[in-house]
Amino acid sequence: MDAYTGFAGVYDLFMDNIPYEEWCEYLTGLLREYGVEDGLVLDLGCGTGKLTRLLADHGYDMIGVDLSEEMLQIAVQKEAEAPKGILYLEQDMREFELYGTVHAVVSICDSMNYLMEYEDLVQVVRLANNYLDPHGVFIFDLNTVYKYREELGEQTIAENREESSFIWENFYDEEEMVNEYDLTLFIREEDGRYGKYDETHYQRAYELETVKKAIAEGGMELVAIYDAFTHEAPTEESERVYVIARERGKE
Repeated sequence: MDAYTGFAGVYDLFMDNIPYEEWCEYLTGLLREYGVEDGLVLDLGCGTGKLTRLLADHGYDMIGVDLSEEMLQIAVQKEAEAPKGILYLEQDMREFELYGTVHAVVSICDSMNYLMEYEDLVQVVRLANNYLDPHGVFIFDLNTVYKYREELGEQTIAENREESSFIWENFYDEEEMVNEYDLTLFIREEDGRYGKYDETHYQRAYELETVKKAIAEGGMELVAIYDAFTHEAPTEESERVYVIARERGKE
């Protein structure tokens, strides 16, 4: 799967509807609520570094990990133009390695939904637990089964802009609980012509009971699961949830 290759160059353009500042305020509120006021924080699936940089602005020493070389190139370019002391690493979140422990691990904007197998989810939890300081926290969000089934599945989204356009087709397999994104991009090149790029992305929906089981199997303690951007329990119509797990096992 070639994901976030052609899309990387226009990712920030088409994600400008995401209120990253508000998301960051909510996330930093959770970090502080659970004892992470400062120090090293790992952003898993950091992409172009938009949220990573906002967290740095809030006083955290940031490390960003992403599998996409193209996305990281943009993140590194931003860092070169306006340094914030962020270290970026091109790694698979299922196999990430750090030089030491961190106060917290975060993974936002449904990066964890890209884990296609339950065993992968457990492995990421296990690695987070390994690289967290004692009592550190792992905070991540997930798109819900409801969102894939009722909001995204079988929907086609298109957007036309001067710099580029896209057609985004969704197909949700309820039996496999996998959403397929077929993305067609038309990106304006330097010579003024438009290049066509095709990408296919897959995301898996996880039932909350499955997430709880994975956290326990990965060695962490589940602290809370919230309906996104609240401190309320998820409902049957929650589209995104935030999961907070605490390190367990270190003295």
